[in-house]
Amino acid sequence: MSAQLDHLVVIAATLDEGVAWCEATLGVSPGPGGRHALMGTHNRLFSIASPAFPQAYFEIIAIDPAAPPPARRRWFDMDDPALQERVRRNGPQLLHWAARVPDARAAVATLQGLGITRGEVIAASRPTPSGLLQWQITVREDGQRLYDGALPTLIQWGAVHPAAAMPASGVTLSSFELQHPQAETLARACQTLGLSGVPVQAGPVQLRARLQTPEGSIEICS
Repeated sequence: MSAQLDHLVVIAATLDEGVAWCEATLGVSPGPGGRHALMGTHNRLFSIASPAFPQAYFEIIAIDPAAPPPARRRWFDMDDPALQERVRRNGPQLLHWAARVPDARAAVATLQGLGITRGEVIAASRPTPSGLLQWQITVREDGQRLYDGALPTLIQWGAVHPAAAMPASGVTLSSFELQHPQAETLARACQTLGLSGVPVQAGPVQLRARLQTPEGSIEICS
């Protein structure tokens, strides 16, 4: 198994709030994203690729008020009332991340061997100006992120990775670290997935990303 950090997930109460936060915090305006009909969400994206994290990108996501309610719980705990209140009260936050794997179903089975139910693998897609973007992604029935967002959602891209169409943004990812009270179990899960370059340490829950931006080096934390 070989996994890589795919993207960071910042959840916002509204997409406009997320864009304003990005511009004020990182000094860049996020690029276009799209709508996810399956989940009733929409996003904006921009590249944060670096030699240490090739093809990495940044996602700002929010519930789409124009979309009908989905038939299932949304991904990333976005239907959780406590998380919604936290984001409304404190503003957009780095709350999750996704890891890219070559075989999502095999990766799910690997985690299941550790007693971790990452969720079913579902097919998702959205239209883009260059064609249909397709991927497979793990989503639990309850929508939970697991380990307070520190355990990544797993994603397997189709023929095209979205970062291929993203221009350089002026922001690059220098480091990404996880902190969790169950650090040993979390680290074992990451190691089992073949994920390297994302250190895990014991302590209160925190996702910590250091980014090089037009404003200099900036650290954002959950």
